[in-house]
Amino acid sequence: MSAHVIAVVVDCADAEALAEFWRKALDYAEPRRWRDADGLTYVQLDGDPALLFQPVGEPKTVKNRWHLDLAARGSQADEVERLVGLGARVIDEAPRQPWVVLADPEGNEFCVLPPR
Repeated sequence: MSAHVIAVVVDCADAEALAEFWRKALDYAEPRRWRDADGLTYVQLDGDPALLFQPVGEPKTVKNRWHLDLAARGSQADEVERLVGLGARVIDEAPRQPWVVLADPEGNEFCVLPPR
């Protein structure tokens, strides 16, 4: 027997807003919400992978230890431009590398690569 991943969990200040950014970025369906035993509301995007946005009180203060890599479906430059239009910002264009590093509206890093 082994475990399997059921969701990637993202700590965030505003679960609704960050889930909406990622919903549009990944073209996921409308989110679902659920509460834990303490009344904290989580916002979940079901997809591959599922993303779960968990509100936390403290701000992000350091670089992510791991991140998502996204492959553009068309032009990498067009995808970066689209994501920036949704609220991301470019952190590093890594001219010697095939990826562009961006940050989502709460500063979580992710990379956009050329189509696969």
